[in-house]
Amino acid sequence: MREVNVYDTSAGHLRLGALAAPDDLGLRLEQLNAIGASLSAERDINHLLESILAAAKTITGADGGTLYRLAEDKTLRFEIVRTTSHKYYLGGTSGNPVPFYPIHLYKDGKPNHSMVAAHAALTGKTVNIADAYTADGFDFSGTRAFDSKTGYRSKSFLTVPMRDHEHEAIGVLQLINARDPKTGEIAAFSDSDQRLAESLASQAAIALTNRMLINQLEQLFESFINLINSAIDEKSPYTGGHCQRVPQLTMMLAEAVNDTREGPLADFHMSEKDRYELKIAGLLHDCGKVTTPVHVVDKATKLETIYDRIHLIDTRFEILKRDLELESLRGNLDPQQLRNRLRALDDDRRFLHACNIGSERMRDEDVARVKRIAAYRWRDMAGHEANFLSDDEVTNLTIRAGTLTDEERKVINHHIVATIKMLEALPWPKHLTKVPEYAGGHHERMDGKGYPKGLKREQMSVQARCMGIADIFEALTAKDRPYKKGKTLSESLEILGRMRLNNHVDPDLFDIFVRRKVYRRYAEMFLDPEQIDQVDEARIPGYQP
Repeated sequence: MREVNVYDTSAGHLRLGALAAPDDLGLRLEQLNAIGASLSAERDINHLLESILAAAKTITGADGGTLYRLAEDKTLRFEIVRTTSHKYYLGGTSGNPVPFYPIHLYKDGKPNHSMVAAHAALTGKTVNIADAYTADGFDFSGTRAFDSKTGYRSKSFLTVPMRDHEHEAIGVLQLINARDPKTGEIAAFSDSDQRLAESLASQAAIALTNRMLINQLEQLFESFINLINSAIDEKSPYTGGHCQRVPQLTMMLAEAVNDTREGPLADFHMSEKDRYELKIAGLLHDCGKVTTPVHVVDKATKLETIYDRIHLIDTRFEILKRDLELESLRGNLDPQQLRNRLRALDDDRRFLHACNIGSERMRDEDVARVKRIAAYRWRDMAGHEANFLSDDEVTNLTIRAGTLTDEERKVINHHIVATIKMLEALPWPKHLTKVPEYAGGHHERMDGKGYPKGLKREQMSVQARCMGIADIFEALTAKDRPYKKGKTLSESLEILGRMRLNNHVDPDLFDIFVRRKVYRRYAEMFLDPEQIDQVDEARIPGYQP
């Protein structure tokens, strides 16, 4: 009996299993089928290629082997080179690059049949050579140079083309130096070895083609997601960065939870499929913003619509000042009165400019002053007298915090409803069915006072709760918003801590976010140096070091 590397699909790694002697063809065929089936479960291309070569080497008793892949420029590129007796490992996951030049399928426009690997790829036929040093018809000068440099003796060769479902060459599997199972001596590859290798190459080609197709579809899907985010970015440069940073912070927090071995979240674990599902949800969490009007998304000041209306108010102040000067010229105002009235108007204008920014919370006396200014009378271009500020301008200038009115905030909040509708309309494959739930829950609160569904903590997944914290922390620290500057770490953690105390964010996730220094790693990646201040975790509200 010999040992073979068999892929264990339940464990997700290669394990050793017994392989029958070469003359026990029935059992070898059974194990070949098991290997072929297991190859389909491998997701990583490098691991898949290594599994193909390892299985081929073991099932044929080969000491060495090379796996080539066909590149777009019609060359065979060395992907993996393995020689067991010399412990020679290149390519794949070894971390050692393959230093050999690729093999051209065509030279000067003609098929390159002098190289055995190129010949197999071009003809689709297996080449079985007992001794490369005495074989005619192929150029083995490169093999001899390798042997001379390494002290190896390359003798028997079995070169098998790998072809996809359309019978197009996608690579070549080359096995070197079959060993006699009884004597251990190098021997020629037998007919049964060749049939087994050809069968394995056929199954491996299907598995490789499927995995490449899946990878290409995933790349296409992610590119389409990035296209949506780019469209949002084009509409508003203030949200494009958000769409990229929130997924990364979400994954950082989720990984920290995954690594936690104690506390209420100790049982949370993610597989690679879980990670990919959460990554996609993070990238799509604000896709509904494509429906949000630009003038609301980018509203940097209270009076901004398509343009900032504060300049219209500036013009009205100039008209009032002109009217005062005319009154003075008519003798209705003395010079001191004129100066006092003009100074008061300039002061009112500065006050409205300050109100318009929206960086400070409006006090009751500020709201009252806006309304007093609104009652000033001025004459418009048509000669009609009107209040100095319209009702809409008063509504906007008296916004208590920020720059959005209640109606505009509803428009902004609608993006999450649009996100959920868009995502739930898609026919998600099995491993991505939770994307709408993860992406659509980042504005919910643990106490059920969030939106759009008013979910409570126990109704939400850990992943959705992770994204909620990530969305808030990114918004607090973001330095590319038009209406505010990015807060420091200590400021942001203080606000997040207060949200933890009032049941806005998940308390257990918040503790991990702080304890595992997720905030610090994120800051080093995305924040300006002046934002990364000293954090005293003992002073963060709601956190117990």
